Amino acid sequence: MFNEKDIERYSRHIILQEIGVEGQIKICESKVLIIGAGGLGSPVALYLAAAGVGTIGIVDMDNVELSNLQRQIIHFTDDVGKPKVESAAEKIKKLNPNVKVETYNEKITSKNILELVSRYDFVVDGTDNFASKFLINDACIFAKKPFSHGGILRFIGQTLTVIPGESACYRCVFKFPPPPDAVPTCASAGILGAIAGMLGTIQAAEVLKYITGVGNLLTNRILYFDSKDMTFRNINIKKNEKCPVCGNNPTIKELKDEEEIVCELKR
Repeated sequence: MFNEKDIERYSRHIILQEIGVEGQIKICESKVLIIGAGGLGSPVALYLAAAGVGTIGIVDMDNVELSNLQRQIIHFTDDVGKPKVESAAEKIKKLNPNVKVETYNEKITSKNILELVSRYDFVVDGTDNFASKFLINDACIFAKKPFSHGGILRFIGQTLTVIPGESACYRCVFKFPPPPDAVPTCASAGILGAIAGMLGTIQAAEVLKYITGVGNLLTNRILYFDSKDMTFRNINIKKNEKCPVCGNNPTIKELKDEEEIVCELKR
């Protein structure tokens, strides 16, 4: 049960008719894994911590670099050179000491990802390469764990929520990673920093909606936005019966590591 400080901290959630005390309890008892502590993972982690998510796991193998600070808002100048998971954990605990933070300073691979995602209720994809995105999708399908996909580049963002067994997955739309020369790299493309915040907060909202059962999730549709014109549109998609991982006769029956191709600016 909440004490007086908890009630004050979460009061703006509690007074929402759709959430109330029962919904806040669900949030505080939930466990969410964020893969990537960069441009997307930063706002996701901060908003989930502020909301009171009980346990937040963070996976990232990188150290903070000066060029990250343009968009990775959970890291500060003094954190340059520090492991991102440590930097992120410090900010989360300062924001909300009630949150338990579990850090994994490692790269996700076909060998470790199933064990990682199995510990959590929901997974957030905040990665910057197609190899990781397909691996997260496949692992979550195998483990039957809901997840939020997110991708950003230049002025554009897109996101999709996947409920295994119910909705279309990432491979239902994009069956395989693109060839190496089909996608611009970090150096040639760039990104408007605030785009990461825009998409990351949408992903955080999807997590909280799933946990509390409020509203309609971004399932069977991709939310796509172009910030230059500030236009948003939903692209309806369907669960693909021939999907190689979640279809009626899946051909992908074990996890494998795809060739890593960077698909956006370094998180």
